Formats: sequence, C-alpha cells, structure tokens
Amino acid sequence: MTRRDRVRYWFDRTMSKGTPALIGWLGLASVALVLVVASAAVVLAPRDSEENGHWPGMVWRSLLRTLDPGTMGDDTGTGPFLALMLVSTIGGIFIVSSLIGVLTTGLEAKIGELRKGRSRIVEHGHTVLLGWSEQVFTVVAELVEANQSKRRSCVAILANRDKVEMEDAIRARVGDLGRTRIVCRTGDPLKVADVELVSPGTARSILIVTPELEDADTRVIKVLLSLGARTWERDPPHVVAAVHDSANLPAARLAGGDRAHIIDADDVAIRLIVQSHRQSGLSQVCTELLDFAGHEFYMRPEPSLAGRPFGESLSAYDLGVPAGLRRHDGTVLLNPPMDTVIRADDEIIILAEDDLLISLAGDRGPAVREEAISTAVAREPVPERTLMLGWNHRAPKIIELLDEFLAPASELTVAAPREDPTESLPAPANLKIDFVRAEPTERPSLESLDVGSYQKVIVLSDAGHAPDHADARTLVTLLHLRDMADALGAPPPARGATPHTPRHDPPTRGGTTPHTPRHDPFAIVSEMHDDANREIAQVTKADDFVVSEKLISLMLTQLSENRHLYDVFVDLLDPAGSEIYLKPACDYLVPGVQANFATLIESARRRGEVALGYRITARFHEPPGYGVALNPDKAAPITLAADDRVIVLAED
Repeated sequence: MTRRDRVRYWFDRTMSKGTPALIGWLGLASVALVLVVASAAVVLAPRDSEENGHWPGMVWRSLLRTLDPGTMGDDTGTGPFLALMLVSTIGGIFIVSSLIGVLTTGLEAKIGELRKGRSRIVEHGHTVLLGWSEQVFTVVAELVEANQSKRRSCVAILANRDKVEMEDAIRARVGDLGRTRIVCRTGDPLKVADVELVSPGTARSILIVTPELEDADTRVIKVLLSLGARTWERDPPHVVAAVHDSANLPAARLAGGDRAHIIDADDVAIRLIVQSHRQSGLSQVCTELLDFAGHEFYMRPEPSLAGRPFGESLSAYDLGVPAGLRRHDGTVLLNPPMDTVIRADDEIIILAEDDLLISLAGDRGPAVREEAISTAVAREPVPERTLMLGWNHRAPKIIELLDEFLAPASELTVAAPREDPTESLPAPANLKIDFVRAEPTERPSLESLDVGSYQKVIVLSDAGHAPDHADARTLVTLLHLRDMADALGAPPPARGATPHTPRHDPPTRGGTTPHTPRHDPFAIVSEMHDDANREIAQVTKADDFVVSEKLISLMLTQLSENRHLYDVFVDLLDPAGSEIYLKPACDYLVPGVQANFATLIESARRRGEVALGYRITARFHEPPGYGVALNPDKAAPITLAADDRVIVLAED
C-alpha cells in the first residue's frame, strides 16, 4: 500500500464522520485560500500590499472577499493585486456555497434524527411508559389529571413506533395535556440501550404497558427481565405491570423482583364480575375510586389524632372519609375495629377528591340526626338462579367463586355456542350446573332459555372475536334481553334489590318491617372491552358493566403515582378482609327521611363499617356517575329511598 493510498483512506474515514468533518475541511480550505492569497499579494504586488497594511492587512482583505464576493467591487490597484482578489472571491464562492449546502444537509439530518426519537431525554422524577397499546391513552389521561396541581411534570414513552405518530395520536385522543409534558422516543423496551433513552435511572416510576399481542404476558415478563439486567446508580424506581393469565403471575413477580408490583388482571376482572353479580354498581364504584377525575385514596400522617380510636377519626375531617390505617411497618388496615388506637407514626388512608382538599373539621362538625338512623334487618341468604351467556377463559374461575358466595341449592345455567365446557369442572358445593347450547346473539335461542325464570344474568365477552366485534355481539345480546324483559311486562332490568326475592317496604325506626312482597326482573352484569361502548350500552339499562381493561389501566396509574396503594388494592380484593359493599339504604337511614352524610357515616360506624358514599338506584343509567356519589359534603341534605344503596367498607 502506497502513502497515497494511506492518505486517501485517512481522508475517506474523516469525510465519513458526517457534517462536522465536512465543515472542518471547508474551514481548512478557507484558511488555506486566505493565507495563500495574502502571501502571494505580498510577493507579487508589494506596493498594493503595503498600502493595505502589509501581510496582516492582506489576510483581512482576502478573508472579506472570500466571505463576501461583493467586496471586490471597490478594489483598485495593479493587475496582479486585482487578479489575486478575484481568485480569493471565486474560491470563496465555491467554499461558502459548499458550506451552506453542508449545513442545510446536516440540519435536515439532525431534524430527521430528532423526529425519529432517538435522542436521550434529561428528566428527573418523571413517569416512564414502556410499550404501546390502547392502554396508553387511559394512562396518559389519568396522569395528566393527577398532575394538574403540580407545577411541572413529564411522562416519557418508549415504544417501537414512530415518534411523531405517537405524539399525534396522544394529542388526538387525550386532548389538553395541561402542565404535563409528553416525551416520546422510538425504541425497543426489551433492549437495555433503548430503555436508556427515557432515563429510567432518574424516573419516579416505570409502567409497563400491556401490548396488544397474542402472547402479551411473555413480552411483559421479558421487559421486567430487561429492567432487572440494568445496573442502577441510585435507588431504582418502582415498576408496575399487569399480566392477563394468572399462571404467568409467579414468573412475572420473579422477573420483576422486590421493586415491582404485578397485577393479576384476570383475577381482578373475575372478582369484579362475581362481586357485581352480587351487588349492582360495584364496577362503577371501583371506577370512581381509581379515576383521578373522581375520588381516590390518599395517605397522610395526622399526629393530632394520635391516641384516639379510629372510630372518632370518621367525624374528624371536614373533607375526606378515613378508610383505614397504614402502620409504620407498611401493614395496611382497611376498616379496622372502631376501637383501634391511632399511633403517632400511622398514616390515615383517606378517600378524598384531591389531597389538597383534605382538612380537619373544627370543634363542631355537622350534626348527626338521630331520628333518621334506622336499624338493620337480618336477611338470610336464599338460593338463586343465574344464567351465564357465553364462555371464555375466565368462566371456570367465575363459576368457582360463585360457588363460594351463593347460598346452597343455587342453580347456574351456562348457555354458549359450543360443546359443553362444564363437564371438566370440579363438582361444586352449592351450585347445580346445567349447560345449554345456544347462541346469545340470536333471539330464538334466548327465548328458549326462559330468561325470565332467572334472577341474575351474566353476559361474558366472546374470546373468539376481536375486542370491538366481541363488544358488538354483547350489545346485541343486551338489546335482546332488554326487549324480552319489557315483553314480560317488567320494568327495566336495573333494580338494586335481589330480584325474584321478596323485597320489603322501609322499616320503621324500631325495626318493624311490614311485608309487602314484590318482584323485580332479572339483573344483568355484562363484561365489556372498550369503555366507549359502555355509554352506548346504557340504552339496554343493564345493571352493571365490567370494563376490566380500563379498570386495570386505572389501577396501574394509581400505583405508578403511589406504590403503597398496592396493599390497599390487594386488601380490597381479598375476600378475607374488608371489601366494598353496596347495601340497602334502609338498613342505615329511614327511607324518605332527610338526613346528611355525617348521619350516614355515624350509622355505618355503629355497625363497624365505614360509609364511603351512596348510589341512587333511579339514576343507575345516567352517565357519568351512574348514580354513584362518593365522599359527598357531610352537611349536605340527602334523602335515600329503600332501594337505594349505601357504599360501605365492611367484612361481610
């Protein structure tokens, strides 16, 4: 290899470094041209050079003519001097034009690189979203709402999508972002180098978005492993994710480690369906508790309440309802015994609209109206007949939980367009299970089931179709059921009391209950994929809709903001602890008698329960609240009917 080859190779490598190298070479060419022309002028035109400041002056004049060709128009002197100035001007034209082209190309390349979202962000205390799906829009909208009171906040999204497309989609679907900045980067969450683009080491929390893939759980677990392979320079942020197959939960928790909180989405959806089967409106209550636009749980120390029993704290707040305690060791006590002493290092778990609105009451709060408090009536569980329309992977677990909750001798009929899937199920203790092959979207099939003989109907989403198509089939089924209920001469299927069991007139203050039996039509609980379809489905006036995907997204967002809420949600979903119940209002307040929420709280306290709000049954189909009122003004007057519901935290 000759020296010329080596020089050429070195030059080629230098030029391949891009715009900075090209600018450097053009700069060197400019310097060489200026110095050569100035030196030649000193030699070839000494008198002109002397008149213009000798060599330094000629360097300056040559530089001006290189950068500005018009300067040569005023030149005077000998022929060699003018020729050298012309050479400087012509060389400058080529150099400057090349420089402009290089700068333009480099700028366009840089803008293109920025549009690709491959630059690293510099943020602190931000929330990181890894992955992309419909879940992103719910999470971002909730984070925007949660950050309304903050001066500045940031959400960084890393996904295998075009940066501009992601930003445009978020602006179109979410709308006003308020004070929250959304930063999108293009990359693979499975690659450690790509994850670094969103600065996870300085993030407050990391939320793994469930992808819209057939084997989504496997990818979530891989992302958890990718985060585990990263070396953290400081305390790592907490990680939240969800798996949709309970069998994958142990692997996900092992991959995530101690810092990760993994939600079993299947288990949450199943429990909500079963609980909503037992008590209409629960799904909407959960949505209100998890939605930042509504009321949510906060944790705050309250040293002034130290030494007092928990029951007294229920009336200690002007705005906010205490729901439990969080001990110094992290133990969560929801609806503890009313005589539980509050410690100085305890945090009060409070249901409030915003943490800035929580305030202690003065010396005198709203007066309790004793004349409005009623005595609860004991109700023995009675056998029920339930119809399950459709079948999916959640059905076996739903049947197992129904068997635990329903009274002995209850009946369950499964109707689905397939072979009998109940034969392989374990023998239930309280249920008698029958199977009928039927198509839930066809009116003749539904009529052959004698739907009017059932008290409860569960409509499951068809797993054999895409989510939108499955929701469309569910809507058709609900419309048929609504029309059949009307044809039976019954009112719309949406009453709060247990259908087809005697419901009584309001009790008197002394507990006397005159019996006036009446029957309600069957109640309907439906599973939906898209929350947008819920408002459409209100025309069917079904009792409750379980939109599990939205609830999971809301729960993940809550955990990303406060990881300590994980234990609260676990306790709420655990049948062994205190759960949310919607109980008959006549057990707490005399129907038709005006009271206030402070009176309702006191009535629930005497039963060892925490009243969180109430539900007006007559408004069950009216968005956005669907009759649910959480944490209302304690002094505002309320009058509840016998079939309204009180939302309480209770053990049973």
